[in-house]
Amino acid sequence: MGVYSLERYDQIRMGERGAWVSITAYIALSVVKIITGGITQSQALIADGANNITDMFASVAVLIGLKLSRKPPDENHPYGHFRAETVASLIASFIMLAVGMQVVIQAFRSVMQGVTVTPDITAGWISLVCAAVMLAVYSFNSKLARRINSQAVMAAAKDNLSDALVSVGAAVGIFGSRLGLMWLDPLAAIIVGLLICRTGWGIFREASHNLTDGFDKDQLDKLQDTIQSIPGVDEVKDIKARTHGSHVLVDVVILVDPDLNVVESHEITEEIEELMWRKHKIRDVHVHIEPVENIKCSS
Repeated sequence: MGVYSLERYDQIRMGERGAWVSITAYIALSVVKIITGGITQSQALIADGANNITDMFASVAVLIGLKLSRKPPDENHPYGHFRAETVASLIASFIMLAVGMQVVIQAFRSVMQGVTVTPDITAGWISLVCAAVMLAVYSFNSKLARRINSQAVMAAAKDNLSDALVSVGAAVGIFGSRLGLMWLDPLAAIIVGLLICRTGWGIFREASHNLTDGFDKDQLDKLQDTIQSIPGVDEVKDIKARTHGSHVLVDVVILVDPDLNVVESHEITEEIEELMWRKHKIRDVHVHIEPVENIKCSS
């Protein structure tokens, strides 16, 4: 196992800390919100607590995925198990979509049944305190994600930020209902449910895109421009990229001067690998070299 492989596994291990921080925060906050929401009769706070439960399951799925990703390559997985976290994210998205729809349905039922209970103002203050806690968790995970260059941890951090905003929205609904706007609390619950569905859909779309080897064309063009800028690369004939967990794998075919010897051609590939890491933080680059003359003669 090379130095880079060891570095990647160490980064994944560090990423697990962020998942544990999120799980701990979600467990504590969901218990506080659901109990307080029940006591103060706040649908918005209960819905926010349900949101934290789904996020806890999502964080558990990410944690399991990260742990599986640290398994070394074997006969059946020569590229390693890095996509395990993507599969876990896909499972988590189904959980979030199901709970989000349930929250929306329950809030609509309350509106249709004419339930007009004014929640205690304590629920509003609890929501704001929980929002502050989630902002602290977001700050921790976003800094960790940047330090270890982890897309998975950064995605979790963004989810932490959205949870903080959801709590702020719940507080707005609660304070509004205290001012006589009785419909604002169930409306906030509906909005929270829709936000859960929106987050779940976003995770599903990204995970399914990555699992089917989808890759952003604009980013691929940037990678091609980087390779094309290297001296000795006459043309980039073909380039492909795919996401493998939190890492990007690139396959590129370049055309070079046919008079170059093996050593000179190899030096170009090393320059490509070095620049791709320095500029895009991509280590896994497979370079295939072809002479310009052969391509021109065959055309």
